[in-house]
Amino acid sequence: MIRAYHEQDLNDLLDIWWEASVIAHPFLTEEFLTQERENIPNIYLPIAETWVYEKQGKVVGFIALLGNEVGAIFVHPDHQKVGIGRSLMDKAVALRGMVELEVFVDNPNGRAFYEHYGFVMLEQKHHEATQQQVLRLRFNGRDTNSN
Repeated sequence: MIRAYHEQDLNDLLDIWWEASVIAHPFLTEEFLTQERENIPNIYLPIAETWVYEKQGKVVGFIALLGNEVGAIFVHPDHQKVGIGRSLMDKAVALRGMVELEVFVDNPNGRAFYEHYGFVMLEQKHHEATQQQVLRLRFNGRDTNSN
């Protein structure tokens, strides 16, 4: 079930983010991840529209939207590859139609997910905070024929 994020979901959300991040982003430093973990509740969540995926009473995934930007989408590793990520992205598309996001070039699983979903690349650029390359992607919605 997808529902709006509540403050009491914070610890689950942070655990999901951490567990999924260390797998998807092994190239990021522990210092960067630790700082981002502090930034999530203090900077990002207050300005994002966040939805969680709850399974048997436990939050196992989430998506955070900043307008048409997918600021984050993470599913706990124990619950990946069963459609939760797709359901969360479907929610974002239902709410916004067109969405954009950035994914690290060195995140092959994330890139494969977005490609399979139908995202198209807009550009590749340097991510200053991590010194990594990222791809900017766009999904134009299910009801359009243009990319």
